[in-house]
Amino acid sequence: MPASEARVPEGVDETVPSVARIYDFLLGGKDNYAVDRAAAAQFIELVPEVPRIARSNRQFLARTVRFLAEAGIRQFIDLGAGLPTTPNVHEVARSVVPDARVAYVDHDPVVLAYGNALFATDDGVIVINADARRPDLVFNDPRLQELIDFSQPFAVLLLALMHFISDEQNPSQMVAGYRDRLPPGGYLVISVGSSEGGLPGEGDERLAELYRRAGTPIVGRSPAEVMAWFEGCELVEPGLVQLPQWRPENWAEARTTRIHMLGAVGRKL
Repeated sequence: MPASEARVPEGVDETVPSVARIYDFLLGGKDNYAVDRAAAAQFIELVPEVPRIARSNRQFLARTVRFLAEAGIRQFIDLGAGLPTTPNVHEVARSVVPDARVAYVDHDPVVLAYGNALFATDDGVIVINADARRPDLVFNDPRLQELIDFSQPFAVLLLALMHFISDEQNPSQMVAGYRDRLPPGGYLVISVGSSEGGLPGEGDERLAELYRRAGTPIVGRSPAEVMAWFEGCELVEPGLVQLPQWRPENWAEARTTRIHMLGAVGRKL
């Protein structure tokens, strides 16, 4: 446990756990509170592979963003971005394309406070206060319109977000709101908890209660559901796979690792 708590931004309730801060803790970050660490400990007790899942998703982010930058993409919109945690999207992209532009989108007060403080003086990197479930509001944001040239290819990242979108919130319509705005040559990147074989701990009422306390549902998605989200896109090889199997640096490890999360990259036709 840190010797002292992270500063509490105005308007943030440090007595209620946050999925973004729990994820930060699992990745070794410092922007979390006692309530988040306690919730993380309960998650790990119920689902011991949770830290590995978080790390694998971050590694998927790094591999896909690097691939996109090498493919010529210079504009990125990271939805439900979470707390800034190295490597961030702009760090990976700019290691290939120094002038890459990145918009981080979130509506968690903690994410906004830390993101704005960290990136306030970084030209070409912005943090937008918007609910990712509302593509219309995201695309109409004046700062996003100033940063992103929508007539040129850009990438939309939906990483570890869609399993927190309930059926009642119409996830297919949400994804379509972003996918359909991509110009030809733009990219859609998704990682999501899989219902194939069951999410770890899915159906456990104790786990469901933890997510309810953190203010989010969790819904595993089938491969067929995820594939439908890429309508009008050509999937980049190797297609829709378990995260460790998407262009891994270590194939031997990837073949033996299952984390119940699927990932894919699609290029708009």
